[in-house]
Amino acid sequence: MVPKTAERRYREVQLGGGHVNADMQQFMEWDRKVCRFYAIHDDLSLPQFERRPFLILYFLADDTVEIREQYPLNCGRDGFPIFFRRGKLPRGAVSVRGIFEMPPTKEQCVGVKDFVVGQPINLLGYNFFVFDADDFTREYFKTELKRQLDPRVDVRLPERAVPKPPTPKYTGYGSWEDSLGSVHSLNPKPPKKDQVKLYEKDGMVLRFTAKFSNAKPEDQDRMFIVCFYLADDCVSIHEPPQRNMGLVTGRYLEKGVHCNQTTGQLFQPGDLFPGAIFMVYNREFEVTDMDEYTRKYIETGTCTRTYDLASVLEKVREGMRQQYPLVRDVFRRFDTDKDGVITIGEFKQALHKWAFQLSEDETLMIMRHFDTREDGQISYNEFCDTLLDEDYTRHMLKPKIALKQETDSAYAEKVQMRAEERKETEAVRRAARAVGDVVYKQSQKMFRLCREFAHMTHHETVTWKQIHKALLECGNDFDPEDVRRTVMYVLPGVNPEAVPYIQFVKAMVTSFHDLSAIR
Repeated sequence: MVPKTAERRYREVQLGGGHVNADMQQFMEWDRKVCRFYAIHDDLSLPQFERRPFLILYFLADDTVEIREQYPLNCGRDGFPIFFRRGKLPRGAVSVRGIFEMPPTKEQCVGVKDFVVGQPINLLGYNFFVFDADDFTREYFKTELKRQLDPRVDVRLPERAVPKPPTPKYTGYGSWEDSLGSVHSLNPKPPKKDQVKLYEKDGMVLRFTAKFSNAKPEDQDRMFIVCFYLADDCVSIHEPPQRNMGLVTGRYLEKGVHCNQTTGQLFQPGDLFPGAIFMVYNREFEVTDMDEYTRKYIETGTCTRTYDLASVLEKVREGMRQQYPLVRDVFRRFDTDKDGVITIGEFKQALHKWAFQLSEDETLMIMRHFDTREDGQISYNEFCDTLLDEDYTRHMLKPKIALKQETDSAYAEKVQMRAEERKETEAVRRAARAVGDVVYKQSQKMFRLCREFAHMTHHETVTWKQIHKALLECGNDFDPEDVRRTVMYVLPGVNPEAVPYIQFVKAMVTSFHDLSAIR
């Protein structure tokens, strides 16, 4: 046949005919679908070895390839990430093609089947090692090519082990934290204190008796009291007075953070026990005994304080009444989330204000005294009834309601359930407010959402996952669980797997102003 000229093809197309484009079907089916492979290249051409990461994109619409280099941070290379511009990529090394040479055929170019995770591939004369692929590529190989790609290969180089210089010894000038800060930085900052430890262990002191180790004959009868403060790890030594000692007794070592020369580290509770020997400022001591509080702390690991709960309750009531003149302001002071009730977390913060370190059961006992209905939370009316005394009573000496000092597992479950409900309510309010800001305040998003729903399905209902996907297509990334909370809030009782999207959009618009900041 006589080959068709360009003019003949043009005339046939004008008349409604024309030749069939063999690649048109592939373009229509796979346009904007790209397989993404992650690869590395070990560059040995430089004096120093370098592992360079690359991103290989294979466009399924026209079987073209593009290679991009992913520059690591502070790599020192110029910012030209396109290693090979999109085009047909022949196999093997690079060769200069003349103007009269035919372009390579489809069989001579690199195909998508040539890429295998965990196997090297030679492109442009460079050896690339493919170590991973994205989710779309793995699904494409599984469904279209009936081949499963291997899992990701770890190609990270081991970090170079840099020996850490030893920390110089403490010179004794300044505190231990200040001196260590000068070692770590040229411009040291003031050391931070552990506020939680200071609060929880305030006033907890371990006391030991000690004497000089290998003492001189005139010092054998001298006794010392070693105090270890658990709040800030300070140590102090005191010498109590003794009759006919002939020495001036009193404070032997000032309270502070000191170094135990026996271990070379700061003093720890484990360094002090009967029979232990420690050295401080070139003085060697031997621990002889401890008090009962210290013995109980060492045996159990903790030593909880015992409180008279009735006295604690009266102190809390009196302290709350002194906060503000009005009970309303007092209630708002402790209702931090402003939801109209005081939960277990807020009640614990109120007890912490007066430095009461109560156990969980003791906290529930006092909260149960305020919660007269025993529903797991303290309302405003219950707070007023417990905090204030009655102005008028029929009896002149009406006894006060006694504090029930027994544990109740059922009430503890109610308290925990109420706390979780309040937490979920806050999450629902926050999610509905965030989604409402997008749908209501941006009117064009409402119509775009409807178009996205119409593209997803021909039914009148969508799933909550499809709503999350539509919001994501509109440029708003929400937590999927927040989207589900919003759907259940604006459409109560609806099936989240079949949500009428027209009613959903209408409900978001109409209920925007109904949702207050605090409810």
